[in-house]
Amino acid sequence: MANLPDEKGHFDQYGGLFVAETLMHAIDQLNKAYEKYRNAPDFIAEFQYELKHFVGRPSPIYHAKRWSQELGGAQIWLKREDLNHTGAHKINNCIGQMLLAKRMGKTRIIAETGAGMHGVATATVAARYGLECVVYMGAEDVRRQAANVHRMKLLGATVVPVVSGSKTLKDALNDAMRDWVANVDNTFYIIGTVAGPHPYPMMVRDFQQVIGQECIEQMQEYVGRQPDYVVACVGGGSNAMGIFYPYIPYTDVALRGVEAGGDGIETGRHSASINAGQVGVLHGNRTYIMQNEDGQIQETHSISAGLDYPGVGPEHAWLNDTGRAQYKVINDDEALEAFQHCCRLEGIIPALESSHALAYAAKLAPTLDKDKIILVNLSGRGDKDMHTVAQYLNMEL
Repeated sequence: MANLPDEKGHFDQYGGLFVAETLMHAIDQLNKAYEKYRNAPDFIAEFQYELKHFVGRPSPIYHAKRWSQELGGAQIWLKREDLNHTGAHKINNCIGQMLLAKRMGKTRIIAETGAGMHGVATATVAARYGLECVVYMGAEDVRRQAANVHRMKLLGATVVPVVSGSKTLKDALNDAMRDWVANVDNTFYIIGTVAGPHPYPMMVRDFQQVIGQECIEQMQEYVGRQPDYVVACVGGGSNAMGIFYPYIPYTDVALRGVEAGGDGIETGRHSASINAGQVGVLHGNRTYIMQNEDGQIQETHSISAGLDYPGVGPEHAWLNDTGRAQYKVINDDEALEAFQHCCRLEGIIPALESSHALAYAAKLAPTLDKDKIILVNLSGRGDKDMHTVAQYLNMEL
């Protein structure tokens, strides 16, 4: 099951390469470079060195004992991606793509970002290697993620607020694509999730699979077996794919992706592409997307900027259709409740994105026996979300 995509980037009917002719040269150049370097010993060695000495990997797994005890069912374990340098899983992929950009002779880096963590990670690696960096970010996300915008600027990046459409992640991605078309010769586009045209869904997954690979070793070492469930939030889906992919062959391990239900599926104000979307083409690949009867992209909503995206990575669409993974929905209020429980019971402030996965785990745990194990990918920390949380809880900072 884990040998996809095919040479054209297809996961069965999903994925592929749907871009303007003006981008085909850049995509072809990227594809050839990735095929050349992905298994090259010097590339792998440098990637692993950076993960260890710059990112701080391996990130630990952690038994949430107090929360598990209060829930009264399965044991919840957390994969602590929040402890990575820059505070999320995003840095893993940015390191990999930056090493590729360097080998391709590119001098300028562009990226899109929602919650800002991918933008911060991109700005970080651009500073690390001395390249120009431009980050596109929806104006609404600039407002609700002001701290991350400041971090990017401190790191030397230019942050471009995008005022079109819903002023969120999809609009930032649109503008980043336009920039790439105009500057293909010197520019490398670091996409932050497992979406976009081939080879991005495969490439980002490959760089992020270190998460699941570490978990397999750590669970065996500390628990003596693999978990019964692996749970991760899903927007575009890079953190989920990173932990899911190595577990695909472990058929006794259930995979659960958690989409953003926003105000509730029935309200239409959500970001649940798999649960409430249709198959279509968005940002260069075929997948489940949020669209109306005329095929126009619908506006999405989530309390978490990083999940506020009207599509999902094509490999997730494939995993859903084959039944290897199931995708659940958690609403804003449920995520916020889990956020607070994690803070108060475990002393960990999770990202609002990750809080969706935590909320589903908190629902699932009481339905299982105490000897069952749920492993949750805690994909990032919640420092960036303080203003949003304060707003929802009517608190003053």
